[in-house]
Amino acid sequence: MVADFDSVRARAFWRAILMRNWVVATALVAFLAPASALPQAKSGKGGVYDQLNLFGEAFERIRQDAVEPVGDGKLIETAISGMLTGLDPHAAYMSEPEYKALQNPKTDESASTGLVVTMENGQLKVVSPRDGSPAASADIKPGDIVFTIDKEPTYDLTLTEIEQKLRGPDGSEVALMLRRGTGAPIEVKVKRAAAKLPSVSARLEAGDIGYVRLAGFDEQTAATLSDAVKSVRQQAGNKLMGFIIDLRNNPGGNFDGAVAAADAFIEKGEIAVVKSRKTENTKRIAATPGDVANGLPIVAIVNGGTAREAELVAGALQDNKRAVLLGTKTYGESGIETILPLNGNGAIRLTTARYQTPSGRAIQGKGLQPDLTVSPLKLEKVAQADRRREADLRGALKNPETERGSAGKPGGPGAPDKAPSKDATTATPPKGDQPTVASGDIGTTSDEQLSQAMDVLRGLAIVNGRSASAR
Repeated sequence: MVADFDSVRARAFWRAILMRNWVVATALVAFLAPASALPQAKSGKGGVYDQLNLFGEAFERIRQDAVEPVGDGKLIETAISGMLTGLDPHAAYMSEPEYKALQNPKTDESASTGLVVTMENGQLKVVSPRDGSPAASADIKPGDIVFTIDKEPTYDLTLTEIEQKLRGPDGSEVALMLRRGTGAPIEVKVKRAAAKLPSVSARLEAGDIGYVRLAGFDEQTAATLSDAVKSVRQQAGNKLMGFIIDLRNNPGGNFDGAVAAADAFIEKGEIAVVKSRKTENTKRIAATPGDVANGLPIVAIVNGGTAREAELVAGALQDNKRAVLLGTKTYGESGIETILPLNGNGAIRLTTARYQTPSGRAIQGKGLQPDLTVSPLKLEKVAQADRRREADLRGALKNPETERGSAGKPGGPGAPDKAPSKDATTATPPKGDQPTVASGDIGTTSDEQLSQAMDVLRGLAIVNGRSASAR
């Protein structure tokens, strides 16, 4: 009887809406309550039908009483956008024109600044600029806050709108007003470029160390990585003692490309565990035989700009004990986003799954701790007091491991980071010193983390050599 009564209420509700406005009914049916979802059990106070009645009442109040008239379509799109942005910082609604523009970008407006950004409490924040991009050349760094794009405030824009504004004709210029740390806002002008950004570069360091820079991931990353490693091995001859894999300021990219990059260095074991809402859909990604480094020791360098798929690679190397992680804690984001079309009414970008390390460590909202913490500057801890990560974003997906693990135990997995000392929070870096690493400084002679990684790698090579001779 309850189900029948609910069905009657539902039919009456939709009939009333249809009589008021056909556009409203169509939008609500398409976006909020598909027919297949109507018979579902009640949830919360009053059930889903009372909540839909509440939405309908609010909708009518706005239509009738708002000081400025608002079109029905605009109200529906705003409602959907608000519903999505309330889920997590990356969920978003795309109108039909925006969705079509994403599918078929205009050739004369496909140039990019190379910035990878996210929204944090209404502010636009830089995750990292891609290597070789105009943004990297303009010295934009991870953690920078962008206030305006061509003098238009970013707080009132969706992430999709922001990404579109950052793109444009090749050679065109975009003006960004940004702030770094507690400094005064500055204006930076960046020229867009259509050139393909490199994801892999490699060289022989000090005659016996292979340095491989992974700046991002695309469909060609695995093949490029294999060729780069082979080239370094040929240059070194029999003198190569190991590899340094540099993942700093790597904002991620193509998921399959990242999996293939991790697989290239792992002979056997698992690369990642992908979990969606349904536990039966959990997927474990296994490595395939083969190791381009032929078992030589590896040190992987990470920092707060190591995000998303780059964290997948770092976690796989660490859990399989294939590499020593050196640097600072990673960004902490592992969501897999899916674009879902809405029957000619645009699309939604929704986080539908997230990945963990092979041992089951959650990355989301937590990041990866390196085996060896090495800061690029002595004042790095000052920056970390101001620097926020994925866990700090409004509506960020929670890390169940943090919530249930060692709650309230000092130093346990669920314990918060220690508060910085008074000296650390009051200290200010000297002029010209920056607590984050610029992409242009990575791999240079002044790169302190790289120098430390080389020392660690030499130590590992000595230990491995002794172990081999002992056997």
